[in-house]
Amino acid sequence: MAHFDEMKGRDGTVRSCYRLVDDWLAKTPPALLEARRTQAEMMFRRIGITFAVYGEKAATERLIPFDIIPRILAHSEWTTIEAGLKQRVKALNMFLADVYGAQEAMRAGIVPADIIYRNACFRPEMAGHRAPHDVWVHIAGIDIVRVDGNDFHVLEDNVRTPSGVSYMLENREVTMRLMPDLFAGHRVAPVENYTNELLTCLRSVASSSTRGAPTIVLLTPGQHNSAYYEHSFLADRLGIEMVEGYDLFVRDDVVYMRTTQGPQRVDVIYRRIDDEFLDPLVFRPDSKLGVAGLMSAYLAGNVTLANAVGTGVADDKAIYTWIPEIIRFFLGEEPILKNVPTWRCCEDDALRYVLDHLGELVVKEVNGSGGYGMLVGPHATKAQIKAFAQKLKTDPGNYIAQPTLALSTCPAFAGEAIGARHVDLRPFVLTGADGVRVVPGGLTRVAMKKGSLVVNSSQGGGTKDTWVIEDTPHGA
Repeated sequence: MAHFDEMKGRDGTVRSCYRLVDDWLAKTPPALLEARRTQAEMMFRRIGITFAVYGEKAATERLIPFDIIPRILAHSEWTTIEAGLKQRVKALNMFLADVYGAQEAMRAGIVPADIIYRNACFRPEMAGHRAPHDVWVHIAGIDIVRVDGNDFHVLEDNVRTPSGVSYMLENREVTMRLMPDLFAGHRVAPVENYTNELLTCLRSVASSSTRGAPTIVLLTPGQHNSAYYEHSFLADRLGIEMVEGYDLFVRDDVVYMRTTQGPQRVDVIYRRIDDEFLDPLVFRPDSKLGVAGLMSAYLAGNVTLANAVGTGVADDKAIYTWIPEIIRFFLGEEPILKNVPTWRCCEDDALRYVLDHLGELVVKEVNGSGGYGMLVGPHATKAQIKAFAQKLKTDPGNYIAQPTLALSTCPAFAGEAIGARHVDLRPFVLTGADGVRVVPGGLTRVAMKKGSLVVNSSQGGGTKDTWVIEDTPHGA
């Protein structure tokens, strides 16, 4: 399958934005690259940056493989991506406000009502309620893939509790320390101001009942969560307390944090816990992770939750297929970033096509994540395809299918040599009461195995630093 090489392009010549990287690689012996890779691993291990892998018996936590060769995006390319991200997240916020409010999109037939109501992440408790400042998605991680020199497609919208930003920030620090000469040769847009931007965003959405500077906390499910390192990292960088459910309590519809100086009111909760675990009085009664009475305080307008309860509706891979129509309906604009062509298996014609072409397609659960519960047809066995076909027939509404994309590749140091590896990109988009902002770059995920299209960390993928540079490097 033909794919776009981001360093050399279709004609085999090195693209201008990669020229200095190409020169640097030509002058750097593999032994030095291996030494840098080993140093990077030691630094990550010392920092304690790990990723838990559920279901593995050998080890519950591992280092995410890090590739030392940065991915380069020209500023002109990033400008288009940034505009498309802002447009998309603005429409997603308007869509969620409509889902739990006037429901004009459903009445207009833009999105079928049954798709909304049958969505596992639809929260009827939010019906008729507004999110503070009408911001539902404060932090979004939008997965983007590149298929040629000009086109970037959105693969997924992550708007519940998107993760990975800590790796973006740590990757930058490690790259700057290990390759200062290469970094100095480029005008690289900074990412280190992300936490300042996030803090500004969270402060801006504090409720009107807040007195003085808002108290913000990060609510984590605890050390056994796969992204616990990130929770600790972000709380430290933001200068806020990281809390678990037992650290908070609700009195008279106000949330308080237990401290050695006594109860302290909490105004904004950056929550890294899914909806169903937030409040045992409203959702799962067996949850030990949340706070009893939290939803009452939230609906009373006395605390802001980021992201808002119920945002999972827009995280759904079936809803994803309607995002272009949602953008046109709410903004009256054409989508800047395209969707990947997608078959909705809940539709009879689409289901027949998917069943007939399973060996060619990628099939995903609509609420799946992390690369689990999916079928990559070209890499599946006949037995796996047969078993998955039965799943589709049993519950077609739980799946969507997409073509096997020829994801772009970037150079990666794989073992003893440099080779092309497939990549995607997760930029992080922040929305506050004062607008939408995007830190230039994002987390590039890379399939470390030759020919693999699966970039998820839980499936063996790695990461690399992403540089958004001025179109003309220093010295050009």
